Amino acid sequence: MQLADLLDHPQPLPSSPRLLALLLTELKQLQPDLRRIDQFIKADPVLSLRVLQAANVPAFSLSGQVSSVSEALALLHLDQVQDMVNQIIGQVSFKVGAGLPLAQFWAYSQDCARVARALAGLLQYKQQAAYVAGLIHALGELTMRAASPQLAELDESCPALDLRRAMTEREAFGFCYLDVSAALAGQAQLPQMVCDALAYADAPFDNEACEPLAGVLHLAQWRARAKQLGLQKNALTVTFPSMVAEMLGLDIDMVLQQDPIDWSRPASRRMPLAVQT
Repeated sequence: MQLADLLDHPQPLPSSPRLLALLLTELKQLQPDLRRIDQFIKADPVLSLRVLQAANVPAFSLSGQVSSVSEALALLHLDQVQDMVNQIIGQVSFKVGAGLPLAQFWAYSQDCARVARALAGLLQYKQQAAYVAGLIHALGELTMRAASPQLAELDESCPALDLRRAMTEREAFGFCYLDVSAALAGQAQLPQMVCDALAYADAPFDNEACEPLAGVLHLAQWRARAKQLGLQKNALTVTFPSMVAEMLGLDIDMVLQQDPIDWSRPASRRMPLAVQT
């Protein structure tokens, strides 16, 4: 499996059927509620990326500048959004495999997005860009799983949402899901800071770009994955990426205090709902 092949022969990626149905129903109203449409789209990684891609085309003269779904919707016509929804609904069903149930993937992606937004707010950084980066950062995992059965084999030694996943994929393939997600964001002409955040999220300050958003995303991934792994207090302390946090002027207590997620609810029950964005 090669990164170039994944990008040259992309597979259709899935959205939540329930969310798409709710969004389509709202779009067909005589007076659609733009706030609800915004919330529905921001609950779905694939649809968010498509909407942002449509808003960043050169025709709007804002290519590489639109970093939030709200900004994108201000540029697009609702019939364009409806066409996107219909296209996704009409795609062949996607099977991600037992190692990463789609409901878990969607819940995890939303969790990561909300944590990233909260941390960005604490740092007085770009919250909407942080949310988008958190929401779409794992799309590369779906892309890789659609292309190769080797990902399922890798699950046996390192589960899909394990904290070591990026490193394990790089050792096996020479790249990881974050590299694929960054490339997808680049193809969609998303802002460079978002692309850099995705590309460097596993080692935020070991590169010349040194994008603070990568550090925010790194911490958000840790928090959301820790939930999926069921880590308790001692394990949280041991696995906490303290060096990244220190570079941002944070510590574990500050990160946990910004946590916007109800972690008492089982991960499998936190289904993608627009009201959670």
